[in-house]
Amino acid sequence: MNVRQWAADLMLGVRFAFTGGREGWTRAVLTAVGVGLGVALLLLTTALPNALTVRDDREAARSDVTFSGEEMPKADDTLVIARVDSDFRDDSVRGRALEPEGPRAPLPPGVDEFPAKGEMVVSPALKELLESDSGALLRERLPDRVVGTISESGLIGSAELAFYQGAEGLAPHIQSGRIERIDRFGDPEPMPEQSDPVLLLLILVVFVVLLMPVAIFIATAVRFGGEQRDRRLAALRLVGSDSRMTRRIAAGEALAGAVLGLVFGAGFFMVGRQFAGTAEVFHVSVFPSYLNPSPLLALLVAVAVPAAAVLVTLFALRGVVIEPLGVVRAGRPRRRRLWWRLLLPLAGLAMLYPMVGNGRENGDFNQYLVTGGVVLLLFGVTALLPWIVETVVGRLGSGGVSWQLAVRRLQLSSGTAASMVNGIAVAVAGAIAMQMLFAGVDEDYTRSTGQDVSRAQMEVTLPAGTPVEASAQKFRDTEGVQAVYSISEGYLGDSAKKAEWNTQLTVGDCATLRELANLPSCRDGDVFAVHGSQWDTSLDEGNMAEPGRTLYMDPSDEGEPEGLEIPWTVPQDLKAAKPRPGLVSDEMDQGGFLMTPKAMPDAFAPALDGRAYLKLDQSAPDALDHARNTAAGIGLLVNTMTWAETERSDRYDAVRTGLFVGATCVLALIGASLLVSQLEQLRERKKLLSALVAFGTRRRTLSLSVLWQTAIPIVLGLLLASAVGLTLGTVLLKMSNTPVVVDWTGVLSMTGIGAAVVLTVTLCSLPPLLRLMRPEGLRTE
Repeated sequence: MNVRQWAADLMLGVRFAFTGGREGWTRAVLTAVGVGLGVALLLLTTALPNALTVRDDREAARSDVTFSGEEMPKADDTLVIARVDSDFRDDSVRGRALEPEGPRAPLPPGVDEFPAKGEMVVSPALKELLESDSGALLRERLPDRVVGTISESGLIGSAELAFYQGAEGLAPHIQSGRIERIDRFGDPEPMPEQSDPVLLLLILVVFVVLLMPVAIFIATAVRFGGEQRDRRLAALRLVGSDSRMTRRIAAGEALAGAVLGLVFGAGFFMVGRQFAGTAEVFHVSVFPSYLNPSPLLALLVAVAVPAAAVLVTLFALRGVVIEPLGVVRAGRPRRRRLWWRLLLPLAGLAMLYPMVGNGRENGDFNQYLVTGGVVLLLFGVTALLPWIVETVVGRLGSGGVSWQLAVRRLQLSSGTAASMVNGIAVAVAGAIAMQMLFAGVDEDYTRSTGQDVSRAQMEVTLPAGTPVEASAQKFRDTEGVQAVYSISEGYLGDSAKKAEWNTQLTVGDCATLRELANLPSCRDGDVFAVHGSQWDTSLDEGNMAEPGRTLYMDPSDEGEPEGLEIPWTVPQDLKAAKPRPGLVSDEMDQGGFLMTPKAMPDAFAPALDGRAYLKLDQSAPDALDHARNTAAGIGLLVNTMTWAETERSDRYDAVRTGLFVGATCVLALIGASLLVSQLEQLRERKKLLSALVAFGTRRRTLSLSVLWQTAIPIVLGLLLASAVGLTLGTVLLKMSNTPVVVDWTGVLSMTGIGAAVVLTVTLCSLPPLLRLMRPEGLRTE
């Protein structure tokens, strides 16, 4: 057979698809919609790497961090910038205070001119929030007048909350750590990220798990209207076409639907691309311009989808005998063979087995073996499910009328029923495996902060010169604040310059000091030496607690700015205290000297930094934001930090968030594609349904039969998906050298979500089903 004959037969099939009347057009459009949804998600996937790259580039372009270690001198091209980030409820707010020092000071990306003091430039999302009723609390914290918006080049996402505000007098606070002098924006020394084999394994498996259901749905969509198509092909045999030519014509019809699906997919993608500019999923947002598919990957999709349509159609027709007098499909088909279906998952396991136990110690995982192994395991679901459905429904017996109608239909077309469920089964299997893998390695990327959230939930840092006690009183008067532990901190050295021993000095009232150490007794005017601290050993090793010894507050060290070098004599009535787990961390107990306010010399005040720990009423609405507003009222440079018992790796969180975002898109595709497939199945059975109604079958019985036809394959599919998902999850955990623990809650939730999607789709298909069950459906041309 030459290429010209193949092309002619395929083109004949294309002509039949578009010139075959309403039935041909309907089938072509249904196929195009199903394929188009899959293509749109594939294009979105190919655009994700570019979107992530653009986000990283934008973040690097607006970077205002310097790593030189030396303060930059003031010039006409320098800018003093303060990081004044905040949080509002569950959202992060990126904030910067700007003080240009000359006419050539660098402008931040996305900003046309510097805001003056009392003015600010905000992102569109923040502007919308500030103007809404829900942003009333945030407006108290950001009272400056909005004079402009940050353009797209200065933001990493359309929903990002960010602002730049004008400021004055920042330069004297440059040594605080949150304020720097810069002469340009941009990451001066981008640090290459170290490779993490387990994290790369996660990324690789996430992509495979998300794309497999899409590919299966596309393969299912090109087979829409299969039974009616085969009856039309029998007419072609009657006029002289041989069986091979007939199959090629059928492949041409599928090709037409797939090519039209590419057009639909491009349209769906463009619509979804614009929608992405207004959506935020798991606190991740992008601009439409970020979602530009890689030309090479887009070309691969454009070639692979039509080619897959032809191959899938030819493969599907291999067991169908198309003769001039009809299609041999209603007779008893040959039983499906099991042996080759088991080879697929076994081959997948064989590809993954050599990497078992690698963990992080033996280099990166072989990406080809990982991809191939996961694909074969998941593809094994699509191969095994038709055999399981055929075997089970063949043994189902008597029951109600609706049950018998459903079972008989499944016995006649078990392959069609299985193909509808394949996508959801693969998605659930992959989700269970990923749930197990994430649950298993979560501890590796999560560390304890040591912060005791039962004693305090927020830490407030006060810049030098801010009255600590007055600030603490403002927090005590704040709605939702139950207790405030305020302290002032500094360092004492054993000499004024180049001290050999340095220890910490902490000033606070008795209630606060009791939270830091175990005190024998306490009254205002007491001074304590904390002996036995594991964190601050200088007091004991340097014998600094000897009464009468002269120490120096804020000593001068080589290479550091000049200290105040204030002398202080250790008092004779010094009391001894014992350390206890610190407020900030269980691993960092409190050491050094503890001093009550009356015992502190007035000369110490300029050398001390203030800090406050807040205990909040968790039941009070917006207690955190009320405290943040109070902090903003005290001063621009007052920093707040919310405590948590644990914190996770940013890269791990990014991969986890990417999985959730991708899974949301795949579930949406699953629902839409299943609905299209269900409607196509009902359309093919319109005459049969009408005939049953005409013979007196109740509509409720037919509706229940449709539910049974969906429920039986989905239950079998979810059981198979659970088994394959647990197997894949176990292998992946062993590959990452992680103890195998099954998260049964996650397994049940994944299967429940899959069942809920199918149930929702089935319920949505009931109204069209009722419209089809009319005697008028028996009319024919």
